[in-house]
Amino acid sequence: MSSLITPTIDLDRDGMQTGYLRLPHSVHRSAYGFIPIPIASLKNGDGPRVLLMGGTHGDEYEGQVILSSLIRTLPLDQVTGQIIILPMANFPAAEAGLRTSPLDDGNLNRAFPGVARGTPTEQIAYYIEHVLLPGTDYLFDLHSGGSSLIYEPTLLISLKEDDPHRAIKRDIMGKFGLPNILLTDRDEYGGYSSAAALRQGVCSATTELAGGGSVTKGLPEAAGEGLLRVLHHIGAVKAAIPPAPVTPRIFAEENHLFASEPGLWEPLADPGEDIKAGQPAALIHRPETPGCPPVELLFEADGMILAKRQGARVLRGDCLYHIGQQEISG
Repeated sequence: MSSLITPTIDLDRDGMQTGYLRLPHSVHRSAYGFIPIPIASLKNGDGPRVLLMGGTHGDEYEGQVILSSLIRTLPLDQVTGQIIILPMANFPAAEAGLRTSPLDDGNLNRAFPGVARGTPTEQIAYYIEHVLLPGTDYLFDLHSGGSSLIYEPTLLISLKEDDPHRAIKRDIMGKFGLPNILLTDRDEYGGYSSAAALRQGVCSATTELAGGGSVTKGLPEAAGEGLLRVLHHIGAVKAAIPPAPVTPRIFAEENHLFASEPGLWEPLADPGEDIKAGQPAALIHRPETPGCPPVELLFEADGMILAKRQGARVLRGDCLYHIGQQEISG
């Protein structure tokens, strides 16, 4: 079954084009309407085909800013091959500033491989995996912590022994210029964009760029420069970018600390801090019960805090910290 989504631009044509992916959407206020998903294509002869995505989660803003700037500023004559850009991949979520779509509560980064005639989020996932990714060489999906988390800027990438892209991924790791790298196996789980890329034979990497429901000063410029450095390295952009200014820390495993009780959480550590097993991690206060002491949570293993939760009110099961563990040398 084919996708119902149609582009307003010709993805096979050379040149700089901007437009929309039209996803038919019939609702009470608009019987024959469509959802306009922004798209840009910069195509200049033969070379690698690259898909860049932001707004996979709608409350993650750094990627949307970086890719919007790239559309405006990257000269076509600096491109070799084709760069396709989705700055607001899950447009209904991005327009609403929500992690998930207000139309179907769909989480695009759990919706792959999608459904051709499914919910709006499922249709977007299907189009990306089955129309855009085939014939693509690289996928870079720019995430951040969204409203509920704030990250130390981190690159997430898989380095499996049998990965045909292992060598180029190792080269890419240091080019982004992000201070942390987390080696992950998320591409083994079907719903992620990295899993979609794996199924389609595409080399992929994901970022986590700060977050907290805002845009961090200077980060779009720094991370955007890192993205251009990577694009130059893979032959998609001609102009060279100065070397990455930092040597990243690399973590081979990840862990999370979750709230054990509802209440108001008080963090006892911040992103970027090294932590030890048994170290106090957080207090969960329960002011609804006068005189009740806070619950103390401890870190379970050594590592470094990649991200912490934003907002004081928590429920049992909320993620408080994302932790990188087993640091290795580059």
